Amino acid sequence: MAQAPTPTGFPDAAATWNRRFEAEGFLFGTEPNGWLREHAGVWSPGSRVLCVADGEGRNSVWLARQGLQVQAFDISPVGVAKARALAARAGVQVDYEVADCDSWAWPEATFDGVAAIFVQFADPALRTRLFRRMAAALEPGGTLVLQGYTPKQLDYRTGGPPQVEHLYTEDLLRGAFAALDIVELRSWEADLAEGSGHRGRSALIGLVARRP
Repeated sequence: MAQAPTPTGFPDAAATWNRRFEAEGFLFGTEPNGWLREHAGVWSPGSRVLCVADGEGRNSVWLARQGLQVQAFDISPVGVAKARALAARAGVQVDYEVADCDSWAWPEATFDGVAAIFVQFADPALRTRLFRRMAAALEPGGTLVLQGYTPKQLDYRTGGPPQVEHLYTEDLLRGAFAALDIVELRSWEADLAEGSGHRGRSALIGLVARRP
């Protein structure tokens, strides 16, 4: 099998995230992301939802607790092991896999929803492939819920990558998901308290988009 392209700035992404997730506790906490919590009502109990680069499982486990059928993957075996343990403690079932965004076997027109929360390890080339696959994985009427940081985050440095090319703008997201119907797209600033990984004043952007 050919080796998958590696994101710039993360020469060994799996090792990087393994090191970050090996610490005691949960890097981003165990509570779901606020934007995801606010917009998860777009999916009904029983809906099939994919969590992209799900890390230690805070978002996938919470979605499963809402009665959704959740599939999730992450590049870090350490993160996925912690996610499985978190799901077991919560008494929910999540279908976890260890994979990167290029090697995961993306299905088409399969999911009622895709959750992509702070997947900003991706350089522009990987991000283009990733966003295209996320949109294609939605079945007609399926909804994407995405959150990230804007370039203003480089002033705060309270989370996210230090490379400006990894960050999102409204124009970038509008163009990347032009094939979807934009339900909500906005940028704002707020104080985050998501574990130690996202803490303090932050420059945020959120998208909710539906496949026609």
